[in-house]
Amino acid sequence: MKTTPSVLTDRRTFLKTTTAGALTLAGAPLVFGRNDRVKGANDRVRVAVIGIHGMGQNHIREYQALPNVEVAAICDVDENQFAPVIKKFWPTGDRPPKTYYDLRRLFEDPTIDAVSVVTPNHWHTLAAIWACQARKHVSVEKPCCHNFFEGRKLVEAAEKYRVVVQDGAEQRSNPCSQSMAKFLKEGGLGEVYLAKGLCYKRRNTIKHTADAPVPPGVHYDLWLGPAPERPFSENRFHYNWHWNWDYGCGDMGNQGVHEMDIARWGLGVTLPTRVTAMGAHVMFADDQETPNVLMAVFEFPNPDGGGDRKKLLQFEVRHWLVNRELDLAPEKTGNAYMTSDANVVGNLFYGSKGYLAKNVTQWRTFMGDKLEPGPSGGGLANHYQNFIDAIRSGDPSRSHGDIREGFYTCALVHLANISYRLGRSLDFDPVQMRCKNDAEANAMLTRNYRAPYIVPEKV
Repeated sequence: MKTTPSVLTDRRTFLKTTTAGALTLAGAPLVFGRNDRVKGANDRVRVAVIGIHGMGQNHIREYQALPNVEVAAICDVDENQFAPVIKKFWPTGDRPPKTYYDLRRLFEDPTIDAVSVVTPNHWHTLAAIWACQARKHVSVEKPCCHNFFEGRKLVEAAEKYRVVVQDGAEQRSNPCSQSMAKFLKEGGLGEVYLAKGLCYKRRNTIKHTADAPVPPGVHYDLWLGPAPERPFSENRFHYNWHWNWDYGCGDMGNQGVHEMDIARWGLGVTLPTRVTAMGAHVMFADDQETPNVLMAVFEFPNPDGGGDRKKLLQFEVRHWLVNRELDLAPEKTGNAYMTSDANVVGNLFYGSKGYLAKNVTQWRTFMGDKLEPGPSGGGLANHYQNFIDAIRSGDPSRSHGDIREGFYTCALVHLANISYRLGRSLDFDPVQMRCKNDAEANAMLTRNYRAPYIVPEKV
């Protein structure tokens, strides 16, 4: 069943008057149906997945594997995706999902309990806020926001509407990460003064594609959403949108945001006081706007530390050649998750007692002057199950991917990108959440939104 809006329905909906929980579109509120049902342990949770071209299919697969969970609807602005996805995940034709190309119509469906937002980055926050206002629980893919302002608004929406809002930082659910954070917090490595995030992924040129007509079945105005109006191009659509500033955040905001979250978590910090980033788009003359080599350093206060009482976070994105910087010796990590001949992804922590190396599946320590093997840990869990468990509990705090933590992590990504794009360091006030004496940088904490797809000041 494909549900599409009529012109009359759109106009009437857009012109309704506001109530608590209404959305504002082009100055007029858009009111969604409420969903106040509380889920018991045995109640079926009906989930919708928004964005089904790439990672959205992982979400469909994972939810369908959970007991008493139904993917009841799918939504995508590219209607060409519906038939192959339904054939792939509903091969018998039994209980096929509703299909929507307009997420606003999906949010009006009172039978949907929760949504996964798996859109391009520039849609993450607005879709998640609308879901909150429609009283839907929401899991939002990383990065949870496309800019700093959006992250603050999403945190406000989660707190106001008291629904579960889970950030896509899936390592937060893993025993590997939880035991690592506990070990560092309890002083196992002594004074942790430096964290390093590594994002070395082999990525080739995206080449050039010309502007072209919008393909049949693609609702391009909806795809653009909050972003500026531009002609259609294959290199600004589907996966390659990651490398365009209007829609993506580069690889630091793509793969790197996972490792940034771990680095910040293990270091025990939130927002920095100083940010310096430099990098380049090297080797390729193509359509990519974001850097494929980027190095960023963040400075945080450390009142309990020694010396000049600072903590440092260093992050590196590299797109080509890889060394074995993240070697969880004595065993090589060539077959570890996200580590291969082409990729090294993970974290290093340095403390007064030794250092810790971590990838997704395991962490190890090397202690003392001789760097002898010390405590270690590992283990994976299911972030999707945690989302469902939090919904059933009626307690948003049960979600491991707390959206405020997601915002803090994304804030580092966005500040690094701003520093890179302006070519200078930023002095940041973590209380006022503004760059000091830098109007140009502060202007880049948000964006100019294209009506009616506006992230509201008041959620």
